Amino acid sequence: MAQTVGELGESGVLQRVLSRLSVADAAVLGPGDDCAVLSVRGELVVTTDTMIEGPDFRAAWHGGFELGWKLAATNLSDVAAMGARPTALTLALAVPRDTPVSLLEQIAEGMTAACRTLAPGCGVVGGDLGTAPVITAAVTALGELADRPAVTRSGARAGDRIAYAGELGLAGMGLSLLFAAAADEDGIADPAPMAELWETQPEILSAQLAPTPPIPLGIAAAAAGASAMMDVSDSLSIDAHRMARASEVRLDLSSARLSEAFGVQQGVAVPIEAMLSGGEDHGLLATFPPTAELPHGFSVIGEVSPAALPGHGDSSGLLLDGAPVAPSGWDPYVVRWPGA
Repeated sequence: MAQTVGELGESGVLQRVLSRLSVADAAVLGPGDDCAVLSVRGELVVTTDTMIEGPDFRAAWHGGFELGWKLAATNLSDVAAMGARPTALTLALAVPRDTPVSLLEQIAEGMTAACRTLAPGCGVVGGDLGTAPVITAAVTALGELADRPAVTRSGARAGDRIAYAGELGLAGMGLSLLFAAAADEDGIADPAPMAELWETQPEILSAQLAPTPPIPLGIAAAAAGASAMMDVSDSLSIDAHRMARASEVRLDLSSARLSEAFGVQQGVAVPIEAMLSGGEDHGLLATFPPTAELPHGFSVIGEVSPAALPGHGDSSGLLLDGAPVAPSGWDPYVVRWPGA
């Protein structure tokens, strides 16, 4: 029978987990003390995100490795969206006492693999363990800007081109597949079909459970002169609207350009609606001045236009082919998944 965290205790669990974590290049002092010590160049960017079993993921669908990968990837993409290089992560993880220790080991292995694959040199430098009624994780990610200024979401200007890098819409399609094929009528997750789904629909399942955001393209975009940039996590329409509001402009997306660049991804047909409202792709949305050379991996999907003057037409910050679009996607205070 699998040993649980309650049986092994904190010290024993830590020993098992730490042996599976990679050391960040920036770590002068890694896990084991009251704080880690990092050596960084220039200014730091910092972000924190939580994932809670139920509203954010289903343990019946996520293996420990995939969960660890996603915990790292979703935070690395936020760092990349600022034009920074990810340097270190911390993980605070609380689980029920009857959780097998092997699950925590798998989470650690998934985080290590994501860092090595997506952001070589980055690693987990510390964190905390605790107990909770459901699996609850909070990851803090740090990145260094060196001598570059941060790229924010408020710098888009009229005349800029809108570009996107990464997968778009596949993760949302993956979630829809899971609820359709691996949950009962009440939305309760069923692990039984997962092996078959991984065999028959690996592209969209992987996009949802273990996303691969284009982390190196964050620095590339900053170096190319990106005027604004952000991670697309809640949906393209929601996050593009946020960028438009922050920059006080309108983002006019092109359905033709979206279909040309992202209509087929990994052999999967992706409809426009999935691109606009599907969340959790964690790609990079950026705007570039007309004269900038876009890094390879970015595709132009629209143009930035001036904000409408009060009393002179619709003031929406997001347009599709010139017509206003209502943002839709993930809002943790509004959307409630079945069975959550």
